[in-house]
Parts: sequence; structure tokens; C-alpha cells
Amino acid sequence: MQREAFTRLGVTGRVLDPGECAALARAAAAQVDLDALDRSGDGEAQLLWRTAHSEAWLNTWWTPRDTGFHDHDGSCVGVAVLAGRASNESLAVDGTRRVREYGAGESFACRGSGIHRMDHQRGAVTIHVYSPPIRTIGHYDLVDGDLRRTACAPDEESPPSPGLNALLALD
Repeated sequence: MQREAFTRLGVTGRVLDPGECAALARAAAAQVDLDALDRSGDGEAQLLWRTAHSEAWLNTWWTPRDTGFHDHDGSCVGVAVLAGRASNESLAVDGTRRVREYGAGESFACRGSGIHRMDHQRGAVTIHVYSPPIRTIGHYDLVDGDLRRTACAPDEESPPSPGLNALLALD
């Protein structure tokens, strides 16, 4: 990967809206050589850039990866899928699950105020562009029957939400 090309993409001069994040994720995806990716281990999230207005991560998941329900503390996100399949699910309390699946070449965006989870299938490669850069990630799960938010560092992987997933599967 050419680090300079990613650095140039990240110089936006202002905070972006969700659609602009998705467009930037697609532009970054065009810079990735899928054949050159290291396919050892379970996969990783690799920082492509972080500026005052945005940051981008290349996610390579060689084994399935469920992010659990989380928020981006006000940062919107645009996601481009380069390979494999990934699904995005908004946290809904009306009993209707809202899961959308995306394949290679597709992209989507989420507002900074939402709670969602991403489920990456084996071999999924995605780019996530956040604006502004993430300050914290809020992880959600059920603790003693109550919905709880636990703040995580922005570069820390959000764990699955087993209690919340079990509750939502009852519908």
C-alpha cells in the first residue's frame, strides 16, 4: 500500500457527513491491492490515516468477526467492502431486526448518533472512514438485565454482545 496516497485522501479540511465518508472509503478502497494483503492470523484493523477531521481503517478478517453492538461517540462512518461479505445491524427496540448485508464493491454509511454492529464473514476486507476521528467506542451489552455502555479506546476492538444478541434472537 502506498501510505502517501492514503495520507492525501485524509486531508479533507473539514468534518465530513456520512455520505462523504462512504465516498472516501470507496476512494481508499481503490488504493488497496488485495493480492498484497497479509493473510496470516485471524486478521486485523490497520490505521490508514488519522487527521483532525477524519480517520480510516483497513479491516482484514480472515476468520469471522462480530463487533458487537457499539457506537462511535458521535463520529459518523462510511464503509466500503473490498472482498467477502459484511453485514450491518442497527440496534432496534421495536422487535424488528434491521440487518443489511453488503458484498464486494458495495458501500454504506451510518450517522454518528446510532448504535450498530458489524458482522464480518470469513475473508471480509473493509475500509471504514470516520469523521470526526473516534474519541471512544461505546460497547453495549446486557448486564444483570440492564443495557450497559462500556467505553473503549478508539483503537481497541469492540467485543461481541452475547447477552444482547441472545435477547434479540427471541423475536
